Amino acid sequence: MISDLQIVIRLTLSLILSGLIGLERQILRRNAGLRTHILVCIGSCLIMLTSLYVFDIYKNTVSLDPSRIAAGVITGIGFLGAGPIIRDSEGIKGLTTAASLWVVAGIGMAVGCGFYRAALFTTFLSLTVLFFFRRMEGKIFLDSKFRE
Repeated sequence: MISDLQIVIRLTLSLILSGLIGLERQILRRNAGLRTHILVCIGSCLIMLTSLYVFDIYKNTVSLDPSRIAAGVITGIGFLGAGPIIRDSEGIKGLTTAASLWVVAGIGMAVGCGFYRAALFTTFLSLTVLFFFRRMEGKIFLDSKFRE
């Protein structure tokens, strides 16, 4: 059984890691920013904690698979991520924000089940992609939309 302290630590870590990614989106004034990313991540973490808790309670009574709940989260986040995607005359916008929401859901689930190293490294990789690859795209493709 997961202790109350572990639950608090996991939810807090989810808040911090997703907050870093959400902050980058907020700085660029994207629709899904700091609060949205944090809520998606801590919600995913809570759902993962809940699935582990339910599994622990019923493991000797009923055959359960805690990954089924996690699969539902990923599907649901796919629908939530479709919200920021907009098609206009310049093309499609919001794909990066939708992808970052999907990633923070995964980070939340990883933290929720105690897979801390993967969550930390995924946060690092995501921030690298969001902060540094944008500038690299601007230099490679000489496109002003990447030079913010």
